[in-house]
Amino acid sequence: MSRFNLIDEKWIPVRYPNGERDELGIRDTLLRAKEIATIEDGSPLVVAALYRFLLAVLYRALEGPTDIDQAKALFRDGLPGERISAYLEKWKERFWLFDDKYPFGQNPNIPQGEIEPWTKLTAEFNASSNKVLFDHTDTKSPGGKRPNECARWLLSVMNFSISGGRGYYPSPSPNAIMCIPLGRCLAETLIYNLIPYPNREVMKIDIAQWEREPELLPLTSPKRIMSGFADTYTWQSRFVFLEEAEAGSVEKMRFIAGYGFENPTKILDPMQPYRSDPKLGLLPIRFKEGRGTWRDFDALLPDADGLAPMTLQHSLRLAGRGAESIPRALLILGLKYEPPSANVDFWRMERFALPGALAGNNSIRAHIRQLLAEAEDVEKSLWAACASFARDLLRRGESEPATADITKFVKQMAMTDWYWSALESRFHEALGDYTLDRDFEDIQWQWLIAVRDALMTAWEHHRAAISMGDAWAIRALVKAESAVLRKLKKLNEEILKLEPKQEAA
Repeated sequence: MSRFNLIDEKWIPVRYPNGERDELGIRDTLLRAKEIATIEDGSPLVVAALYRFLLAVLYRALEGPTDIDQAKALFRDGLPGERISAYLEKWKERFWLFDDKYPFGQNPNIPQGEIEPWTKLTAEFNASSNKVLFDHTDTKSPGGKRPNECARWLLSVMNFSISGGRGYYPSPSPNAIMCIPLGRCLAETLIYNLIPYPNREVMKIDIAQWEREPELLPLTSPKRIMSGFADTYTWQSRFVFLEEAEAGSVEKMRFIAGYGFENPTKILDPMQPYRSDPKLGLLPIRFKEGRGTWRDFDALLPDADGLAPMTLQHSLRLAGRGAESIPRALLILGLKYEPPSANVDFWRMERFALPGALAGNNSIRAHIRQLLAEAEDVEKSLWAACASFARDLLRRGESEPATADITKFVKQMAMTDWYWSALESRFHEALGDYTLDRDFEDIQWQWLIAVRDALMTAWEHHRAAISMGDAWAIRALVKAESAVLRKLKKLNEEILKLEPKQEAA
Protein backbone atom coordinates (compact mmCIF):
# COMPACT_ATOMS: atom_id res chain seq x y z
CA MET A 1 0.00 0.00 0.00
CA SER A 2 1.29 3.47 -0.90
CA ARG A 3 1.91 5.81 2.03
CA PHE A 4 3.57 9.13 2.92
CA ASN A 5 3.65 11.13 -0.31
CA LEU A 6 6.48 13.66 -0.17
CA ILE A 7 4.57 16.18 -2.28
CA ASP A 8 1.96 16.69 0.45
CA GLU A 9 3.36 15.33 3.72
CA LYS A 10 5.39 17.52 6.06
CA TRP A 11 9.09 16.60 5.95
CA ILE A 12 11.18 19.54 4.61
CA PRO A 13 12.33 21.69 7.60
CA VAL A 14 12.03 25.41 6.89
CA ARG A 15 12.41 28.65 8.82
CA TYR A 16 10.30 31.74 8.20
CA PRO A 17 11.61 35.34 8.38
CA ASN A 18 10.06 35.79 11.83
CA GLY A 19 12.08 32.85 13.17
CA GLU A 20 9.24 30.33 13.28
CA ARG A 21 10.01 26.81 12.06
CA ASP A 22 7.85 24.27 10.29
CA GLU A 23 8.00 21.22 8.04
CA LEU A 24 6.38 21.30 4.59
CA GLY A 25 5.85 19.05 1.60
CA ILE A 26 7.47 19.64 -1.77
CA ARG A 27 4.49 21.54 -3.21
CA ASP A 28 4.13 24.00 -0.35
CA THR A 29 7.88 24.50 -0.08
CA LEU A 30 8.16 25.55 -3.73
CA LEU A 31 4.87 27.42 -4.11
CA ARG A 32 5.40 29.34 -0.85
CA ALA A 33 9.15 29.83 -1.37
CA LYS A 34 8.79 33.63 -1.22
CA GLU A 35 7.39 33.33 2.31
CA ILE A 36 10.23 31.07 3.52
CA ALA A 37 13.60 32.39 4.69
CA THR A 38 15.67 29.23 4.41
CA ILE A 39 16.00 25.46 4.75
CA GLU A 40 17.16 24.60 8.25
CA ASP A 41 18.32 21.32 9.77
CA GLY A 42 20.88 20.26 12.35
CA SER A 43 22.83 18.29 9.74
CA PRO A 44 24.81 20.21 7.10
CA LEU A 45 24.49 17.17 4.85
CA VAL A 46 20.69 17.24 5.02
CA VAL A 47 20.62 21.00 4.33
CA ALA A 48 22.80 20.65 1.22
CA ALA A 49 20.87 17.58 0.03
CA LEU A 50 17.51 19.33 0.39
CA TYR A 51 18.64 22.33 -1.62
CA ARG A 52 20.00 20.04 -4.33
CA PHE A 53 16.78 18.01 -4.36
CA LEU A 54 14.57 21.09 -4.74
CA LEU A 55 16.80 22.31 -7.56
CA ALA A 56 16.46 18.92 -9.28
CA VAL A 57 12.66 19.22 -9.07
CA LEU A 58 12.83 22.69 -10.60
CA TYR A 59 15.16 21.61 -13.41
CA ARG A 60 12.70 18.90 -14.40
CA ALA A 61 9.55 20.97 -13.87
CA LEU A 62 10.80 24.03 -15.76
CA GLU A 63 12.86 22.12 -18.34
CA GLY A 64 15.53 24.72 -17.88
CA PRO A 65 16.76 27.34 -17.73
CA THR A 66 18.80 26.65 -20.85
CA ASP A 67 20.32 30.12 -21.24
CA ILE A 68 20.93 33.31 -19.29
CA ASP A 69 17.85 35.03 -20.71
CA GLN A 70 15.57 32.36 -19.25
CA ALA A 71 17.43 32.61 -15.95
CA LYS A 72 17.00 36.40 -15.87
CA ALA A 73 13.28 36.00 -16.58
CA LEU A 74 13.00 33.71 -13.54
CA PHE A 75 14.94 36.22 -11.45
CA ARG A 76 12.57 38.97 -12.56
CA ASP A 77 9.22 37.10 -12.47
CA GLY A 78 9.79 34.40 -9.83
CA LEU A 79 9.09 30.68 -9.89
CA PRO A 80 6.12 29.69 -12.11
CA GLY A 81 3.71 27.97 -9.74
CA GLU A 82 1.47 26.47 -12.42
CA ARG A 83 4.31 24.62 -14.15
CA ILE A 84 5.64 23.34 -10.84
CA SER A 85 2.19 22.12 -9.75
CA ALA A 86 1.57 20.43 -13.12
CA TYR A 87 4.88 18.58 -12.95
CA LEU A 88 4.33 17.38 -9.39
CA GLU A 89 0.85 16.15 -10.28
CA LYS A 90 2.23 14.27 -13.30
CA TRP A 91 4.81 12.42 -11.20
CA LYS A 92 2.90 12.19 -7.94
CA GLU A 93 2.90 8.38 -7.93
CA ARG A 94 6.72 8.41 -7.85
CA PHE A 95 6.90 10.38 -4.60
CA TRP A 96 5.44 7.79 -2.21
CA LEU A 97 8.06 7.02 0.44
CA PHE A 98 6.48 3.61 0.99
CA ASP A 99 5.35 1.82 -2.15
CA ASP A 100 5.77 -1.69 -3.52
CA LYS A 101 6.70 -0.62 -7.07
CA TYR A 102 8.05 2.95 -7.04
CA PRO A 103 9.21 3.94 -3.54
CA PHE A 104 10.84 7.35 -3.70
CA GLY A 105 14.64 7.29 -3.78
CA GLN A 106 14.68 3.53 -3.35
CA ASN A 107 14.93 0.23 -5.18
CA PRO A 108 12.41 -2.52 -4.33
CA ASN A 109 14.51 -5.12 -6.18
CA ILE A 110 17.16 -5.40 -3.46
CA PRO A 111 17.37 -8.98 -2.12
CA GLN A 112 15.60 -9.42 1.21
CA GLY A 113 18.75 -10.73 2.88
CA GLU A 114 20.59 -7.38 2.54
CA ILE A 115 19.33 -6.00 5.85
CA GLU A 116 20.89 -3.05 7.67
CA PRO A 117 19.67 -0.77 10.51
CA TRP A 118 18.40 2.70 9.60
CA THR A 119 21.59 4.13 11.14
CA LYS A 120 23.37 3.22 7.90
CA LEU A 121 21.53 6.14 6.27
CA THR A 122 23.30 8.75 8.37
CA ALA A 123 26.79 10.02 9.13
CA GLU A 124 25.95 11.16 12.65
CA PHE A 125 24.64 7.93 14.16
CA ASN A 126 26.64 4.94 15.28
CA ALA A 127 27.03 2.37 12.49
CA SER A 128 29.54 -0.23 11.37
CA SER A 129 31.45 2.28 9.22
CA ASN A 130 31.34 5.36 11.45
CA LYS A 131 31.78 5.15 15.19
CA VAL A 132 30.55 8.37 16.75
CA LEU A 133 32.00 9.23 20.14
CA PHE A 134 28.83 10.37 21.90
CA ASP A 135 26.29 8.21 20.06
CA HIS A 136 25.49 4.86 21.57
CA THR A 137 22.65 3.71 19.33
CA ASP A 138 22.36 -0.07 19.40
CA THR A 139 22.66 -0.98 15.71
CA LYS A 140 21.11 -4.40 16.38
CA SER A 141 18.02 -2.83 17.92
CA PRO A 142 18.05 0.89 17.07
CA GLY A 143 14.32 1.52 17.49
CA GLY A 144 12.18 3.19 14.85
CA LYS A 145 12.57 6.48 13.02
CA ARG A 146 9.80 8.63 11.56
CA PRO A 147 9.21 8.75 7.78
CA ASN A 148 10.05 12.48 7.55
CA GLU A 149 13.51 11.88 9.01
CA CYS A 150 14.17 8.89 6.75
CA ALA A 151 13.14 10.90 3.67
CA ARG A 152 15.72 13.56 4.49
CA TRP A 153 18.43 10.96 5.10
CA LEU A 154 17.67 9.27 1.78
CA LEU A 155 18.62 12.52 0.06
CA SER A 156 21.81 12.91 2.08
CA VAL A 157 22.81 9.35 1.08
CA MET A 158 22.40 10.34 -2.58
CA ASN A 159 24.76 13.28 -2.19
CA PHE A 160 27.21 12.27 0.54
CA SER A 161 27.93 8.54 0.32
CA ILE A 162 31.65 7.92 0.68
CA SER A 163 33.81 5.15 -0.74
CA GLY A 164 34.26 1.91 1.15
CA GLY A 165 34.44 -1.85 0.93
CA ARG A 166 32.05 -4.22 -0.83
CA GLY A 167 32.23 -2.19 -4.04
CA TYR A 168 30.71 0.95 -2.54
CA TYR A 169 31.31 3.89 -4.87
CA PRO A 170 31.21 7.46 -3.56
CA SER A 171 28.57 9.97 -4.57
CA PRO A 172 29.62 12.27 -7.43
CA SER A 173 30.61 15.10 -5.05
CA PRO A 174 30.89 13.94 -1.43
CA ASN A 175 34.34 15.15 -0.40
CA ALA A 176 34.42 18.82 -1.33
CA ILE A 177 33.15 22.22 -0.30
CA MET A 178 29.63 23.04 -1.48
CA CYS A 179 28.67 26.70 -1.95
CA ILE A 180 25.07 27.90 -1.91
CA PRO A 181 24.43 31.64 -2.43
CA LEU A 182 21.55 32.71 -0.17
CA GLY A 183 18.90 35.19 -1.22
CA ARG A 184 16.43 37.20 0.83
CA CYS A 185 13.98 34.30 0.65
CA LEU A 186 14.02 30.65 -0.42
CA ALA A 187 12.65 31.49 -3.88
CA GLU A 188 15.55 33.85 -4.56
CA THR A 189 18.05 31.32 -3.20
CA LEU A 190 16.77 28.61 -5.54
CA ILE A 191 16.87 30.93 -8.56
CA TYR A 192 20.42 32.01 -7.71
CA ASN A 193 21.48 28.35 -7.75
CA LEU A 194 19.48 27.29 -10.81
CA ILE A 195 22.33 27.75 -13.26
CA PRO A 196 21.43 27.30 -16.95
CA TYR A 197 22.09 24.04 -18.77
CA PRO A 198 24.97 24.30 -21.28
CA ASN A 199 22.38 23.86 -24.05
CA ARG A 200 18.93 22.44 -24.76
CA GLU A 201 20.31 19.06 -25.78
CA VAL A 202 21.74 18.47 -22.30
CA MET A 203 18.40 19.50 -20.78
CA LYS A 204 16.56 16.96 -22.96
CA ILE A 205 18.63 14.00 -21.79
CA ASP A 206 18.74 14.99 -18.12
CA ILE A 207 16.64 12.83 -15.82
CA ALA A 208 15.96 12.76 -12.07
CA GLN A 209 16.05 9.62 -9.97
CA TRP A 210 12.26 9.38 -9.52
CA GLU A 211 11.74 9.46 -13.30
CA ARG A 212 13.78 6.28 -13.78
CA GLU A 213 12.53 2.73 -13.58
CA PRO A 214 14.00 0.90 -10.56
CA GLU A 215 17.18 -0.85 -11.63
CA LEU A 216 17.11 -4.60 -12.04
CA LEU A 217 19.72 -6.30 -9.91
CA PRO A 218 22.49 -7.28 -10.17
CA LEU A 219 23.61 -4.36 -12.33
CA THR A 220 24.97 -5.16 -15.76
CA SER A 221 27.45 -2.31 -15.32
CA PRO A 222 28.39 -0.76 -11.96
CA LYS A 223 29.11 2.65 -13.50
CA ARG A 224 27.36 5.07 -15.82
CA ILE A 225 27.76 8.64 -17.09
CA MET A 226 25.73 11.43 -15.54
CA SER A 227 23.18 13.07 -17.82
CA GLY A 228 22.77 16.51 -16.26
CA PHE A 229 22.19 18.59 -13.13
CA ALA A 230 19.05 16.78 -11.93
CA ASP A 231 20.83 13.46 -12.38
CA THR A 232 23.85 14.73 -10.44
CA TYR A 233 21.74 15.99 -7.54
CA THR A 234 19.75 12.72 -7.21
CA TRP A 235 22.46 10.18 -8.00
CA GLN A 236 21.88 6.72 -6.49
CA SER A 237 25.28 5.77 -5.12
CA ARG A 238 23.44 3.42 -2.75
CA PHE A 239 20.35 1.31 -3.40
CA VAL A 240 18.00 1.42 -0.42
CA PHE A 241 14.59 -0.01 0.40
CA LEU A 242 12.97 1.14 3.65
CA GLU A 243 10.96 -1.49 5.48
CA GLU A 244 7.98 0.08 7.20
CA ALA A 245 7.22 -1.20 10.69
CA GLU A 246 3.69 -1.65 11.99
CA ALA A 247 3.71 1.72 13.75
CA GLY A 248 4.61 3.50 10.50
CA SER A 249 8.23 3.98 11.49
CA VAL A 250 11.43 2.51 10.00
CA GLU A 251 13.69 0.18 11.97
CA LYS A 252 15.38 -1.82 9.22
CA MET A 253 16.09 -1.42 5.53
CA ARG A 254 17.67 -3.21 2.62
CA PHE A 255 20.92 -1.53 1.64
CA ILE A 256 23.54 -2.30 -1.05
CA ALA A 257 26.04 -0.51 -3.29
CA GLY A 258 24.61 1.62 -6.07
CA TYR A 259 26.03 3.30 -9.14
CA GLY A 260 29.53 4.63 -9.60
CA PHE A 261 30.08 7.33 -12.20
CA GLU A 262 32.37 7.58 -15.19
CA ASN A 263 34.93 10.34 -15.86
CA PRO A 264 34.58 12.10 -12.50
CA THR A 265 37.39 14.59 -13.16
CA LYS A 266 35.56 15.88 -16.24
CA ILE A 267 32.29 16.48 -14.42
CA LEU A 268 31.98 19.83 -12.64
CA ASP A 269 29.54 20.09 -9.78
CA PRO A 270 27.82 23.52 -9.98
CA MET A 271 28.13 24.10 -6.24
CA GLN A 272 31.84 23.39 -5.89
CA PRO A 273 34.99 25.50 -6.32
CA TYR A 274 37.88 23.93 -8.24
CA ARG A 275 41.62 24.27 -8.57
CA SER A 276 43.81 23.42 -11.51
CA ASP A 277 46.40 20.67 -11.06
CA PRO A 278 49.08 20.43 -13.80
CA LYS A 279 48.88 16.62 -13.81
CA LEU A 280 45.35 15.77 -12.70
CA GLY A 281 43.40 18.63 -14.24
CA LEU A 282 40.55 20.25 -12.31
CA LEU A 283 40.14 19.09 -8.72
CA PRO A 284 37.49 20.18 -6.20
CA ILE A 285 38.63 22.30 -3.28
CA ARG A 286 38.20 20.44 0.00
CA PHE A 287 37.95 21.30 3.65
CA LYS A 288 41.24 21.18 5.53
CA GLU A 289 41.52 19.75 9.00
CA GLY A 290 42.61 22.32 11.54
CA ARG A 291 42.17 25.18 9.08
CA GLY A 292 39.07 27.36 8.89
CA THR A 293 37.45 27.79 5.48
CA TRP A 294 37.75 31.57 5.80
CA ARG A 295 41.52 31.32 5.40
CA ASP A 296 40.96 30.17 1.81
CA PHE A 297 37.92 32.33 1.13
CA ASP A 298 39.50 34.00 -1.88
CA ALA A 299 39.43 30.65 -3.71
CA LEU A 300 35.62 30.72 -3.56
CA LEU A 301 35.29 34.08 -5.33
CA PRO A 302 35.06 34.55 -9.11
CA ASP A 303 38.05 35.58 -11.17
CA ALA A 304 39.30 35.19 -14.74
CA ASP A 305 40.03 31.47 -14.28
CA GLY A 306 36.33 30.66 -13.91
CA LEU A 307 36.97 28.00 -11.22
CA ALA A 308 34.73 29.54 -8.56
CA PRO A 309 31.44 27.74 -7.88
CA MET A 310 29.12 28.12 -10.87
CA THR A 311 26.30 28.88 -8.46
CA LEU A 312 28.09 31.99 -7.18
CA GLN A 313 29.18 33.07 -10.65
CA HIS A 314 25.62 32.71 -11.90
CA SER A 315 24.06 34.59 -8.98
CA LEU A 316 26.41 37.54 -9.50
CA ARG A 317 25.62 37.53 -13.20
CA LEU A 318 21.91 37.74 -12.39
CA ALA A 319 22.52 40.60 -9.95
CA GLY A 320 24.52 42.63 -12.49
CA ARG A 321 25.93 45.84 -11.07
CA GLY A 322 23.27 46.28 -8.43
CA ALA A 323 24.78 45.70 -4.99
CA GLU A 324 21.26 45.34 -3.58
CA SER A 325 20.62 42.33 -5.85
CA ILE A 326 23.65 40.18 -5.01
CA PRO A 327 23.20 37.24 -2.62
CA ARG A 328 23.16 38.33 1.00
CA ALA A 329 25.39 35.46 2.10
CA LEU A 330 27.26 32.36 0.97
CA LEU A 331 26.49 29.08 2.73
CA ILE A 332 29.48 26.72 2.88
CA LEU A 333 28.87 23.10 3.83
CA GLY A 334 30.01 19.54 3.32
CA LEU A 335 32.14 16.82 4.84
CA LYS A 336 35.71 15.56 4.76
CA TYR A 337 37.09 12.05 4.65
CA GLU A 338 40.30 10.48 3.43
CA PRO A 339 39.80 7.65 0.90
CA PRO A 340 39.92 4.69 1.11
CA SER A 341 38.67 5.16 4.67
CA ALA A 342 34.93 4.70 5.13
CA ASN A 343 34.84 7.08 8.10
CA VAL A 344 33.78 10.72 8.04
CA ASP A 345 36.47 12.94 9.59
CA PHE A 346 34.21 15.95 10.13
CA TRP A 347 31.51 18.07 8.55
CA ARG A 348 31.03 21.82 8.46
CA MET A 349 28.38 24.43 7.83
CA GLU A 350 29.56 28.04 7.70
CA ARG A 351 27.99 31.27 6.54
CA PHE A 352 29.82 34.23 5.01
CA ALA A 353 28.45 37.67 4.21
CA LEU A 354 29.19 38.48 0.59
CA PRO A 355 30.93 41.82 -0.04
CA GLY A 356 28.68 44.33 -1.78
CA ALA A 357 31.65 45.34 -3.94
CA LEU A 358 31.32 42.03 -5.82
CA ALA A 359 28.63 43.73 -7.90
CA GLY A 360 31.13 45.97 -9.63
CA ASN A 361 34.69 45.16 -8.57
CA ASN A 362 36.46 42.40 -10.49
CA SER A 363 39.61 42.71 -8.38
CA ILE A 364 38.05 41.96 -5.02
CA ARG A 365 39.31 38.36 -5.05
CA ALA A 366 42.89 39.64 -5.43
CA HIS A 367 42.31 42.12 -2.60
CA ILE A 368 41.05 39.45 -0.22
CA ARG A 369 43.86 37.13 -1.24
CA GLN A 370 46.31 39.90 -0.28
CA LEU A 371 44.73 40.29 3.17
CA LEU A 372 44.91 36.57 3.80
CA ALA A 373 48.49 36.38 2.51
CA GLU A 374 49.52 39.11 4.94
CA ALA A 375 48.02 37.15 7.82
CA GLU A 376 49.76 33.96 6.68
CA ASP A 377 53.10 35.78 6.52
CA VAL A 378 52.73 37.04 10.08
CA GLU A 379 51.79 33.55 11.26
CA LYS A 380 55.13 32.30 9.90
CA SER A 381 56.95 34.70 12.23
CA LEU A 382 54.86 33.50 15.15
CA TRP A 383 55.59 29.88 14.26
CA ALA A 384 59.31 30.67 13.98
CA ALA A 385 59.29 32.23 17.43
CA CYS A 386 57.45 29.24 18.90
CA ALA A 387 59.87 26.84 17.18
CA SER A 388 62.85 28.75 18.61
CA PHE A 389 61.35 28.59 22.09
CA ALA A 390 60.60 24.87 21.75
CA ARG A 391 64.07 24.08 20.41
CA ASP A 392 65.89 25.83 23.25
CA LEU A 393 63.60 24.46 25.94
CA LEU A 394 63.92 20.88 24.68
CA ARG A 395 67.68 21.18 24.16
CA ARG A 396 68.62 22.64 27.55
CA GLY A 397 72.25 22.85 26.50
CA GLU A 398 72.37 19.30 25.13
CA SER A 399 72.11 17.92 21.59
CA GLU A 400 69.76 19.40 18.98
CA PRO A 401 66.21 18.00 19.36
CA ALA A 402 64.53 16.26 16.42
CA THR A 403 62.45 18.43 14.07
CA ALA A 404 59.41 16.23 14.70
CA ASP A 405 59.70 16.83 18.44
CA ILE A 406 59.92 20.59 17.91
CA THR A 407 56.84 20.54 15.65
CA LYS A 408 54.86 18.48 18.15
CA PHE A 409 55.82 20.86 20.95
CA VAL A 410 54.75 23.93 18.95
CA LYS A 411 51.38 22.38 18.12
CA GLN A 412 50.60 21.74 21.76
CA MET A 413 51.39 25.37 22.54
CA ALA A 414 48.23 26.37 20.55
CA MET A 415 49.71 29.81 19.85
CA THR A 416 48.88 29.83 16.15
CA ASP A 417 45.40 28.49 16.90
CA TRP A 418 44.78 31.45 19.18
CA TYR A 419 46.15 33.84 16.55
CA TRP A 420 43.80 32.57 13.81
CA SER A 421 40.86 32.44 16.18
CA ALA A 422 41.37 36.09 17.08
CA LEU A 423 41.48 37.07 13.39
CA GLU A 424 38.45 35.10 12.20
CA SER A 425 35.79 37.48 13.51
CA ARG A 426 37.73 40.46 12.14
CA PHE A 427 37.82 38.81 8.70
CA HIS A 428 34.04 38.56 8.66
CA GLU A 429 33.88 42.26 9.53
CA ALA A 430 36.31 43.02 6.68
CA LEU A 431 34.01 41.27 4.20
CA GLY A 432 31.24 43.64 5.22
CA ASP A 433 33.58 46.60 4.71
CA TYR A 434 33.88 45.85 1.00
CA THR A 435 31.28 48.23 -0.36
CA LEU A 436 31.41 49.88 -3.78
CA ASP A 437 32.50 53.22 -2.29
CA ARG A 438 35.10 51.89 0.19
CA ASP A 439 38.81 52.31 -0.52
CA PHE A 440 40.87 49.10 -0.38
CA GLU A 441 43.81 50.78 1.35
CA ASP A 442 41.54 51.82 4.21
CA ILE A 443 40.35 48.19 4.64
CA GLN A 444 43.94 46.96 4.44
CA TRP A 445 45.01 49.48 7.09
CA GLN A 446 42.38 48.26 9.54
CA TRP A 447 43.18 44.63 8.72
CA LEU A 448 46.90 45.10 9.43
CA ILE A 449 46.03 46.66 12.77
CA ALA A 450 43.96 43.58 13.60
CA VAL A 451 46.78 41.28 12.48
CA ARG A 452 49.33 43.19 14.57
CA ASP A 453 47.08 43.13 17.63
CA ALA A 454 46.43 39.39 17.24
CA LEU A 455 50.17 38.69 17.02
CA MET A 456 50.95 40.92 19.97
CA THR A 457 48.21 39.44 22.17
CA ALA A 458 49.08 35.86 21.25
CA TRP A 459 52.69 36.42 22.26
CA GLU A 460 51.65 38.21 25.46
CA HIS A 461 49.59 35.16 26.43
CA HIS A 462 52.67 33.02 25.94
CA ARG A 463 54.88 35.46 27.84
CA ALA A 464 52.47 35.49 30.79
CA ALA A 465 52.39 31.70 30.91
CA ILE A 466 56.20 31.47 30.95
CA SER A 467 56.91 34.39 33.30
CA MET A 468 56.91 32.12 36.36
CA GLY A 469 59.01 29.43 34.68
CA ASP A 470 62.59 28.42 35.38
CA ALA A 471 65.72 30.07 33.99
CA TRP A 472 65.78 27.80 30.92
CA ALA A 473 62.25 28.84 29.96
CA ILE A 474 62.91 32.56 30.52
CA ARG A 475 66.11 32.39 28.46
CA ALA A 476 64.32 30.56 25.63
CA LEU A 477 61.49 33.12 25.71
CA VAL A 478 63.82 36.13 25.43
CA LYS A 479 65.70 34.57 22.53
CA ALA A 480 62.53 33.57 20.66
CA GLU A 481 60.92 36.98 21.09
CA SER A 482 63.23 38.64 18.56
CA ALA A 483 61.26 37.16 15.60
CA VAL A 484 58.02 38.58 16.97
CA LEU A 485 59.52 42.01 17.66
CA ARG A 486 60.95 42.23 14.11
CA LYS A 487 57.55 41.41 12.61
CA LEU A 488 55.77 43.88 14.89
CA LYS A 489 58.20 46.63 13.82
CA LYS A 490 57.55 45.86 10.15
CA LEU A 491 53.79 45.80 10.67
CA ASN A 492 53.86 49.16 12.42
CA GLU A 493 55.76 50.64 9.47
CA GLU A 494 53.18 49.31 7.00
CA ILE A 495 50.31 50.57 9.15
CA LEU A 496 51.87 54.03 9.31
CA LYS A 497 52.15 54.16 5.50
CA LEU A 498 48.47 53.28 5.06
CA GLU A 499 47.11 55.45 7.88
CA PRO A 500 44.60 57.97 6.48
CA LYS A 501 46.05 61.46 6.41
CA GLN A 502 44.24 64.19 8.28
CA GLU A 503 43.00 66.92 5.97
CA ALA A 504 44.31 70.39 6.76
CA ALA A 505 41.76 72.71 8.40
